[in-house]
Amino acid sequence: MNTRTVAYFSMEIAVDPAMPTYSGGLGILAGDTVRSAADMKVPIVAVTLLYRKGYFTQSLDTSGWQTESPSDWDVERFVTEMPERVSVTLENRTVHLRAWRYEVIGNTGFSVPVFFLDSDLPENSEWDRTLTQTLYGGDAYYRFCQEVILGIGGVRMLRELGCENLERFHMNEGHASLLTLELLDERAKLANRQSINSDDIDAVKAQCIFTTHTPVPAGHDKFPMDMVGRVLGQRQRFLNMSNLFCSELVGRILQKEQGTYDTNNVFVKENTLNLTYLALNLSHYVNGVAKRHAEVSRLMFSSYEIHHITNGVHAATWMAQDLQELFDHQIPGWRADNFSLRYALSIPRQGIWAAHLKAKTRLMDFVNEHTQVALDPAVLTLGFARRATPYKRADMLLSDLKRLKALAAKTGPLQIIYGGKAHPNDQAGKEIIQHIWRAGESLGADVKLVYLENYDMHLGKLMTAGVDVWVNTPLPPMEASGTSGMKAAINGVPSFSVLDGWWIEGCIEGITGWSIGEPPADLHTEYPDRTPADARALYDTLERVVAPLFYRDRDGFIDMMRQAIALNGSFFNTQRMVQQYVLNAYFE
Repeated sequence: MNTRTVAYFSMEIAVDPAMPTYSGGLGILAGDTVRSAADMKVPIVAVTLLYRKGYFTQSLDTSGWQTESPSDWDVERFVTEMPERVSVTLENRTVHLRAWRYEVIGNTGFSVPVFFLDSDLPENSEWDRTLTQTLYGGDAYYRFCQEVILGIGGVRMLRELGCENLERFHMNEGHASLLTLELLDERAKLANRQSINSDDIDAVKAQCIFTTHTPVPAGHDKFPMDMVGRVLGQRQRFLNMSNLFCSELVGRILQKEQGTYDTNNVFVKENTLNLTYLALNLSHYVNGVAKRHAEVSRLMFSSYEIHHITNGVHAATWMAQDLQELFDHQIPGWRADNFSLRYALSIPRQGIWAAHLKAKTRLMDFVNEHTQVALDPAVLTLGFARRATPYKRADMLLSDLKRLKALAAKTGPLQIIYGGKAHPNDQAGKEIIQHIWRAGESLGADVKLVYLENYDMHLGKLMTAGVDVWVNTPLPPMEASGTSGMKAAINGVPSFSVLDGWWIEGCIEGITGWSIGEPPADLHTEYPDRTPADARALYDTLERVVAPLFYRDRDGFIDMMRQAIALNGSFFNTQRMVQQYVLNAYFE
């Protein structure tokens, strides 16, 4: 373990489809990051929590309403318990922690360990044993306790495991930002001090990297200071935290160059702790996850230098098996060099189409086995699968059912496959799913529609490889990046998407896919409702361009598939992304 130099912290990491230790995009990205680090022999170690009940298992009743149940799984089948133990103090209680190890093996045999922290130990109270059970569950108190375990407990566990030579700590979102306080406390203890100084701040900043993932205010964790103080207490190491939060030292450290102090940048404001600002102030490198997202983030956090490293996906994980076999024959070495996927332009059309048809048939077979809707592999199939929440506008495609039916009758049959979960507390998200469900009933046989339950890694791979066109309709500028369309591109599935997030970089109109509407005139989050205009643009392009190309110019459609792989698949992957982190943040 002493050879590891980068610690990667994430609230969720998707390492195996059978381990429900993730909820969606953040965890999928973390898993893909670790897989590419293993492929490239980047010396990292990853830390997250062990969720015995997962996020949740989604079920839809006969009205399309989502219900949730625990995602129980056999922990010991997948991970190995480590003998080391550490503890954290929560509200004057000692909470003991263990770690479970999972090895991510790269394509050269190099291994990246992922440690899952677990509080389910007999020496803890019954309630404390539940702290690592559910991802994004419980109330604010439960969440803050989880984040103490991740950040503070995670650093302590790595030290106990022998990771003494860590040079960098990468926080994948603000959930892990309490690790900065543990690093400050380590320095103070090493110097036999009870307080911190500016040298400590500088040293910890030099170690820390922060990736922010959302321009949506609700995505940034905030906690009331009375609860924070109650949880952290006044004992020993947390005195340093109080100094960091409240003393004049913080004010001096956060001054702008011209000497004025911007109170918007304080991570404790109006008696509230903002973990995003904590990470911003204690990291030497901060990045957004797409060019546009970095621009939006610089508006949100105007006093900070925010770079961009656009997200990617792990090509070998998300590519359909038949396409992998084709590439193994036509582009040997593509796994080690994803950029060589640009040579997909030279692969014969019939090879690309045959591989796609196998993936599409596999998806149709799954749908027909699990639903009452009989889908046809010969029909133009649109796919949409995202977390169900209002700003993603999943039902925009269904805003005019009469026109959608007429469009299918005019241009050729159409079928739509949906997937995605709403957070258990997101009533609006659940209502969107129900609206889509009911729209499917209204469309009937004119436009076949199915909403697949319990969207996960397995279903995500089936869908992004098996549909013909990938649809994405976020409300700009609220999409940080998005990676579902990147998974589709790896499989030769062109995107049909609003110009936001990664698609601003990936869209070459009529070459790699199609845009919906225009990009926002400005990047501020106050904007008029553009959904009606976007819906009209979606229908117009679908009717005049997308469907005719699929049904009347199959060679032209396959050319778009090859271009999606060659231009987008070769770039929007975690191999390129991890290389950028290595050069710009880890070992600069």
